[in-house]
Amino acid sequence: MKYAICYDGPGRLRLRLGQHAFSEEEGWGIASLLRQKIGVERVRTCAQNGSILIYYGKEIAKENLLELVGKLRRADIPKVEPTGEEDVQAIDLRFQEKICSMVLRRVAEKLLLPVPLQICKTCLRAVPFLWHGLRSLLHGRMNVNVLDAAAIGASMLKRSFSSASSIMFLLSFSDILEDYTRKRTETALSASLAIQIDKVWLVTPEGDVQIPLSDVKAGDWLRIRTGTMIPIDGKVREGEAMVNEATMTGEPLAVRKAEGAMVYAGTLVEEGSVAVEVMAVNAQTRIQRIMDLIAASEELKASVQGKAERLADRIVPYHLLTAAAVFLLTRNTTKTMAILTVDYSCAIKLATPIAVISAMREAANHRMMVKGGRHLEAFGAADTIIFDKTGTLTEACPQVSQVIAFGDYERDEVLRTAACLEEHFPHSVARAIVRQAAEEGLFHEERHAEVKYVVAHGIASELEGKKVVIGSPHFVFEDEGIPLKDADREKMEAVDSTDSAVYLAIGEELAGAIFIHDPVRQEAVEVIEALRQTGIQHIIMMTGDGEKAARTACQQLGITEYYARVLPEDKAAKVEEIKAQGRTVIMVGDGINDSPALSAANVSVAMKDASDLAREVADIALLSGELWELVTLRHLSQALMGRISRNYKAIIGFNTSLLLLGLAGILQPTVSAFFHNLSTVAISGTSMRPLLPKGKEEQTA
Repeated sequence: MKYAICYDGPGRLRLRLGQHAFSEEEGWGIASLLRQKIGVERVRTCAQNGSILIYYGKEIAKENLLELVGKLRRADIPKVEPTGEEDVQAIDLRFQEKICSMVLRRVAEKLLLPVPLQICKTCLRAVPFLWHGLRSLLHGRMNVNVLDAAAIGASMLKRSFSSASSIMFLLSFSDILEDYTRKRTETALSASLAIQIDKVWLVTPEGDVQIPLSDVKAGDWLRIRTGTMIPIDGKVREGEAMVNEATMTGEPLAVRKAEGAMVYAGTLVEEGSVAVEVMAVNAQTRIQRIMDLIAASEELKASVQGKAERLADRIVPYHLLTAAAVFLLTRNTTKTMAILTVDYSCAIKLATPIAVISAMREAANHRMMVKGGRHLEAFGAADTIIFDKTGTLTEACPQVSQVIAFGDYERDEVLRTAACLEEHFPHSVARAIVRQAAEEGLFHEERHAEVKYVVAHGIASELEGKKVVIGSPHFVFEDEGIPLKDADREKMEAVDSTDSAVYLAIGEELAGAIFIHDPVRQEAVEVIEALRQTGIQHIIMMTGDGEKAARTACQQLGITEYYARVLPEDKAAKVEEIKAQGRTVIMVGDGINDSPALSAANVSVAMKDASDLAREVADIALLSGELWELVTLRHLSQALMGRISRNYKAIIGFNTSLLLLGLAGILQPTVSAFFHNLSTVAISGTSMRPLLPKGKEEQTA
């Protein structure tokens, strides 16, 4: 293809191929081909003027891009589905086309159509508006459709067909704007999460074959190589790779994936090559389930949004009564129509959901996954926040501080056995024990039976015919009834440590204790103070650790209220108790044991290293490893509620002014309708702007 270079700057290249050089669909294919090249970061095409905008990095030379475009032929362009960004671009173009067509058609009718034909066309166009209003009345609903029908009907009865035509034009114009605003906002939110890939390599007996992602089904094997995003959820069957899972976990460092390991859609292969058996594709993937949740409008609705819609509908009857009163008192149809052409409902119903969806998109850009607008509302209104300790307020990477053996058992044997059991569960304490054993070279064989995890208590299994348990003091000594001998008690009391202890029992004897040093997060103290500054009055820590460890941690964090040795069901009961006091509660946790409390809270947050269960239960998931994101989320949610409040005031103030001016005879109905629709669009537009000032997250951190 022939091209001309329009712009050539660092990392950015714009090419002009000429008008109608490619279609919109071909533009998607061109963008897809270019994005497959390592180093190409972003591509935008415009079919209307035949331009290609390429953002690229140092991994690829500009000359290579120019050569690729120059050699491109129409036959080489694949047929692909548009990406989320291209969907947004297409929405923009369709909106421009609709508006231009509508305005041109309006001008042509005024200039070219004889007056009798204009009147006939106006009557025909009025039928749908009148029918919608009548249908609302027949169903017992007094809504904005009734207002529109009343204004148009009154104009036509007055034989003011020009006014009726203008009102319908402005209403249609407003509908297009509303539809555009809503679709663009929702599409942009989905685009921020979407997987930008269209073709994959299928593993076959004859070799690897490239097929569309849409043709992939469960059970297929896909070859995924260096630099490729994983488009499916699946299990590694061949090969080995380093996979960056930042989109799922927030962890910036790649993790090793070998045979048997699970990989997820939206993660990236940084090094290596693997064959992955497809477990879930398209709608079944974890990331797609999140996107589907976002797309479900009823799930997105905040209670404030529902209130807005109910308020808008309640206003309509009073609006109609006001118009009727004006007509009865003045007998002036112009003033009456000026009242009818202005309403509060449109702006209230549109601006609030747009503000909510825009806030959710902004949260996603800040690496916070919010599963519904109502959760943002609750987070902003909360006055109490409850933290789990381990992995939440403390570092996600605790360390073994010391190991004590009891009876005839050796220290290394205690650590080796503990690591053998704990390696089956992805908990921060378990990882610390396994890591310590590996560092000391205490490798172990799988000699135990099936391992069972007892929520919030510990692990139980069988080793060489003996029952073996490891976990909290409550689990080992109370639930399992392991006796604590006097000699062992004296040995424990001699240990001068505030660290949490995990106990190992083999058979009916206490074998050892492993102390876990769990330092508080570096930023935790500042974050807690920052949350207080945002209006959170009660900050509480709940943990299954002992009294001494809990007290020490709270002293370091500046928390005055805490609960130690708390079981999962006790955590949930405590949350319910606090809610019963009239408080709105945020629960922040990461483990399976936190799940009941997460479910009980008004709004719940899962940390980046949270268990799968905790992530499923939580209303909000943090994809970053920083507690500062809680402060950012608080600012975002409060800014959202502030924007909604300001929108209310602006809508009521401006439209009330229009009503008064119309009543005074200063504004004609068509002018009132114009300014009313203009204000609706303007307020909706401002609702799409970012809530947080640029760099706010950096300021809070």
